[in-house]
Amino acid sequence: MINNSLFKKVFLGLTVIFMASCDKDFNEIGGDLLGDNNFELNKQSFGVSGYNQKTGVVQSNNLDVNPLGIYNSTNFGETTANFNTQLTLAAVVTSVSTNPYVESVVLTVPYFVDNNQTKNNTDGSRTYVLDSIYGPEKAKMKLSVYESGFFMRDADPSGGFQQQQRYFSDQNADFDNFKKPNRLNDSSEKAQNDEFFFDATAKKTITKDTVTKVETTTYGPPEMQLNLNKSYFKTRIIDAINSGKLANNDVFKNYFRGLYFKIEKAGTSPGNLAMLNFKSGKITIKYNEDLVTTTGGVTTTTRVKKTIELNMTGNTVSLLSNDFSTSGSAYNNLPFTGNTTTGDDKLFLRGGEGSLAVVELFDKTDVKGYTASGTLTSANGISDQLDDLRFPADGKKLLVNEANLVFHIDAATMASGVEPQRVYLYDFTNNRVMFDYAVDDSGNTLDAKKGKIIYGGQLVKDATTKRGATYKIRITNHIRNLINNKDSTNVKLGLVVTEDINKSTSYKVKSANSFVREVPTGSVMNPLGTVLYGGKSTVPADKRLKFEIYFTKPN
Repeated sequence: MINNSLFKKVFLGLTVIFMASCDKDFNEIGGDLLGDNNFELNKQSFGVSGYNQKTGVVQSNNLDVNPLGIYNSTNFGETTANFNTQLTLAAVVTSVSTNPYVESVVLTVPYFVDNNQTKNNTDGSRTYVLDSIYGPEKAKMKLSVYESGFFMRDADPSGGFQQQQRYFSDQNADFDNFKKPNRLNDSSEKAQNDEFFFDATAKKTITKDTVTKVETTTYGPPEMQLNLNKSYFKTRIIDAINSGKLANNDVFKNYFRGLYFKIEKAGTSPGNLAMLNFKSGKITIKYNEDLVTTTGGVTTTTRVKKTIELNMTGNTVSLLSNDFSTSGSAYNNLPFTGNTTTGDDKLFLRGGEGSLAVVELFDKTDVKGYTASGTLTSANGISDQLDDLRFPADGKKLLVNEANLVFHIDAATMASGVEPQRVYLYDFTNNRVMFDYAVDDSGNTLDAKKGKIIYGGQLVKDATTKRGATYKIRITNHIRNLINNKDSTNVKLGLVVTEDINKSTSYKVKSANSFVREVPTGSVMNPLGTVLYGGKSTVPADKRLKFEIYFTKPN
């Protein structure tokens, strides 16, 4: 019996090799595949246009990862990213004994690290390089953490509590106005507040054997680590236990409504921005209390150590403040919707509260049409280019081997910018995935940026400059369906930057209109942007957006 898992791996490997080979010259491939003279290989470019579409304010609650910090882009302005989260009890606490004393309150949030650059040192320590950090290294910022006074509901009362409550990227003022006045990270160490920076230093842990008393030092990935005010948590958490405030999460989340992370500039430092998995963050409260026991009529009081963990797994929201005036005139003056007739010269993709590109396949010329039986008629609302593929003049049916969209990056404009690693193409008209995306299981599905490698959208770099050159996306099955199924609609396609290629859900825009109502969630998470060339004839031919179909035809 053939091992099913092994068979799948071999099949997938052969599929990847075959699809990768499509990037080579098709005459060579055709000879290998066909082996005779019964078919003719062709490559043809077709009309394609793209125009800009801004999203406006976007829904931004309960994302997988969230930005925190300040990011400056010469093309897209300055973004300040704050954050609010509810806290949940790792375990309920129903009682506390006498004389409680708080030893420490520590907030931790892990950082993403580049495992390929992690080094093991001779002394047993490790050197890490942070991943998903944008801006100058170790740039200082003012970080303030407050108890939130804004209650985040699970469900929306306006919809009869049948839908999730939505929170939006422009609600920073709401959360800032309702924060409690005490700054919780008030340590004398300025690196934890007034001069905070994302520190790549390994987490050092020292443990002592209870028997031998020998200490052992271990090193782990770096994390945000803030010492919070012990007196505040003694009053708000420990002293509230006996009144039932920690008896269950519903009561606790209404009593202690969460944390609000506020970022501000520190002096002349421009700041930087990190992507964080706050849901892996927590607050650890360590305290002592009296334990009173009676044995044989003798009462004994001993001090015992206790721990309360508060996880950041409740409702969250990413709060974005944008200043587009620092980006110059190009993006700041970009209309909400671009030129839907002829397309735009340049396409601006920006995550968060940003913009996307709408792509329309085939030339818009429509002077003829065909009936279902192939009889030539007048204009039918379908591009003549598509009609001719569906009903070839010689009657020879096309076999589509591959179809691609190739987007060229405006290298000069993006020369000093951080380039997104992935872009994502989807059915903009119906707000759903492309069939090519749905059937592609290639790549590392556990890595947010390395899945769907056949479908594409990866940043392709220039061999000389080492900067981004193109993004290529395969739409083979989509084109096959358009040609073979005559009633298929040539839908508009949407192109966005994405933080997670494996995520295909969508979030609402705050001001929905006839142009845009939703935006892919992966784009909401991504703080970056890029500038691409459109498909207009005014764009140099070697930089122009390309729509190419490789096909075979019987001779």
